[in-house]
Amino acid sequence: MSSESSTQNPEPASTPAAARATGRKPRVAVVFGGRSSEHAISVVTAGAVMRAIDRSAYEVLPIGITTDGRWALTADDPERMAISGRALPSVDELAESGEGGVLLPVDPAGREVVYTEPGQVPKSLGEVDVVFPVLHGPYGEDGTLQGLLELSGVPYVGAGVLASAVGMDKEYMKRVFTSFGLPVGPYTVIRPREWEQGTGAERGAAARKKIVDFAAEHGWPVFVKPARAGSSMGISRVSGPEELDEAVAEARRHDPKILVESLLRGREIECGVLEFEDGPRASVPAEIPPVTSHDFYDFEAKYIDSAAGVVPAPLTPEETARVRELAVQAFDAAACEGLVRADFFLQENGEFVINEINTMPGFTPISMYPRMWQESGVSYPELVDRLIQAALRRPTGLR
Repeated sequence: MSSESSTQNPEPASTPAAARATGRKPRVAVVFGGRSSEHAISVVTAGAVMRAIDRSAYEVLPIGITTDGRWALTADDPERMAISGRALPSVDELAESGEGGVLLPVDPAGREVVYTEPGQVPKSLGEVDVVFPVLHGPYGEDGTLQGLLELSGVPYVGAGVLASAVGMDKEYMKRVFTSFGLPVGPYTVIRPREWEQGTGAERGAAARKKIVDFAAEHGWPVFVKPARAGSSMGISRVSGPEELDEAVAEARRHDPKILVESLLRGREIECGVLEFEDGPRASVPAEIPPVTSHDFYDFEAKYIDSAAGVVPAPLTPEETARVRELAVQAFDAAACEGLVRADFFLQENGEFVINEINTMPGFTPISMYPRMWQESGVSYPELVDRLIQAALRRPTGLR
């Protein structure tokens, strides 16, 4: 394993046999949006990716998934997919038809995508050679879309079914890391039946006591968060028992299973991992400095107020080497492919603790993952191209 970055050009383009036979460019379907609370961020990410794809080398087919789960054909118009002021974009506004839908192939022998409208003859949109899924959160980043693409036999960018599921569920992510000897912070899990147990005033009493006991052991404040969400959605910093009910209710708006974590005092450090032909490599790390206008690095700080990280992080050479090593270890532990952003805390005792990985991190040019690779010598367009090429080289199915 090497964690050195590379400034070399990407490997020679892999052109699928079907594209070679017809003389056309490989067709990339960018799939975005979805049913999760991170719908808008997915749209923003897709716009940035579509803007970066080299149109002289690839054809692009944008496919948006609306908030109610309909697969829609959308305009190839990245400018309409950006955040405007505090207004967030959505597939519902970008869809070319209010009733039409896009169907992926279910036969691995063919990759033809079809567009259907009620009462109309289905229309072929041509074959797709690779899917670039930029969905965040459940119903897209969690292995569900990846499973569909495996059944369809269509190559795709990023982690497979298992790694996507592990990367989305913070409980099992931590269990996997622990089993591989990676350091994680104290946490406890409240499952739906625990919070719903009991009636009247006693409803959730046992779960509430479980959290209070956890805080008594590890200290207040604690962080209450959805177990399977991202972009800091639904997270609350809780300073005492009287704040628990509201925090749990907010987390459960996004996921019925919640995670409770102790406060880890230290610096927030992130590191990107990218898969090269010779294996995964780590970028230079970044630091997320304390955000004085927010309780923590929440959704508003990340995407609305544009709180910026520091790239590269001001670490010692030994600290930099250690976090890069841990990032690649986390990538391998969860059986990831393509890309990962690994998030850490550098504690006051000098030890790193891994907080989580993100198998499809925020991917706009100002997002931390692309910025770390830019500083490591891989430009944003080259980063997008490397991911597409890696997906084209990799088969679907067991591997």
